[in-house]
Amino acid sequence: MSELFDPILAAGAVRDAVGDAAWLRALLDAEAALALAEADAGVIPREHAERIARVCREESFDAAEIGAKSVGVGNPAAPLVREITARTGGEAARYVHFGATSQDIVDTAAMLLARRALEPLTEDLDACAAHAAELARTHASTVQAGRTLLQQALPVTFGFTAAGWLSGLDAAAARLRSPRLAAQLGGATGTLASLGEQGPAVLTAFSKRLGLPEPDLPWHTERSRIAELAGALGETSGIVDGVSGTIVLLAQTEVAEVHEEAEGAGGSSTMPHKRNPVAAVAARAAARQAPGLVATLLASMAHEHQRAAAAWHAEWRPFTELFRCTGSAVHWLRASLERLVVDPDRMRVNLDATGGALLSERVTTALAPDVGRLAAHDAVAACTRRALTGEADLAELLADDPLVGKHLGLEQIRELLDPARYLGSAMVFVERALTAYEKKET
Repeated sequence: MSELFDPILAAGAVRDAVGDAAWLRALLDAEAALALAEADAGVIPREHAERIARVCREESFDAAEIGAKSVGVGNPAAPLVREITARTGGEAARYVHFGATSQDIVDTAAMLLARRALEPLTEDLDACAAHAAELARTHASTVQAGRTLLQQALPVTFGFTAAGWLSGLDAAAARLRSPRLAAQLGGATGTLASLGEQGPAVLTAFSKRLGLPEPDLPWHTERSRIAELAGALGETSGIVDGVSGTIVLLAQTEVAEVHEEAEGAGGSSTMPHKRNPVAAVAARAAARQAPGLVATLLASMAHEHQRAAAAWHAEWRPFTELFRCTGSAVHWLRASLERLVVDPDRMRVNLDATGGALLSERVTTALAPDVGRLAAHDAVAACTRRALTGEADLAELLADDPLVGKHLGLEQIRELLDPARYLGSAMVFVERALTAYEKKET
């Protein structure tokens, strides 16, 4: 945690949902649910289970103190169990953490944490998708230069650009809505031997108490659930990075097709004229932390035997940080889209700056049936090169060319060079994206 950098790089509600207090609450919730589940299965007396649950729910515990004591045993669950036991007292204290191992509690807490953190994360992601949908709807026919390899290519519409954003954001939200979470309870080696024949019944009751799916068997060393979460969060960050990166490029002074409008935001420490797209920049900065964290979690999947040495421990920090940076990235993208101001006039100016050169392909296509593709290409390319040097208007150069002018008149050429008349199926695809989005919303 950093009071200096977190307001930018760990912004939004997800930060608190995976903070130390949230982790501690999830650990305590797991211990309370365990005691109550064992009472449900008839393993321990009900009054003792309720006493343990009350201690877990009502008493305050110090995360820093628990963390300091964890160094002797290598995880925070063990010292927390000692604290719960001491505070429970009496006969009930004998049943704290009964039949479980530390990894059961920490893994279950991680699943609770994930479920809780995904709520504000998907809320922000849904808001981003809603803004993208509105941009797609509003600007379905707003002509814009398409760009490939950072160079102007054929025209698109800004609605088409936003529809692409919508599709990715929607896909990320859908994946985050169906995480393969599960409770974890296996005891020392995953067999729940200390619970005897009641082990499976306790697992069922434990899962039900927590509102988590019941696994077929404990997953102490089968870490696909963690890997899938990592992949979904990494995918989300990648989509955010792409959308915010496009916003940053479109907001460049030389392009100026969009900008963020927010009072007090976007300034520079030295240059008063700057209009920095700070929310999009912050979104990219947060999103770009995700790939390394995903890689660490994937590299930690290899858990040996029935309980791993180090691989499990290696998951805790990147798991938490991945939620923090992804949550921050989505939070800032939402802010950027809320602030975004689109300039259709500037989009048209940028398109017209090439004098119609972007549509030279269309002239070639129109000419090819009469003179052949290669001859058409060479003639149009020669005229385009001359136009780009500033020699004359492209339409006029084409009309004056012996080969082109013989088959195409000036007005026909001007129509062919009009970007608004060469949008392919852009608006159809926008409509399809919006229809798919609206179906999911209903």
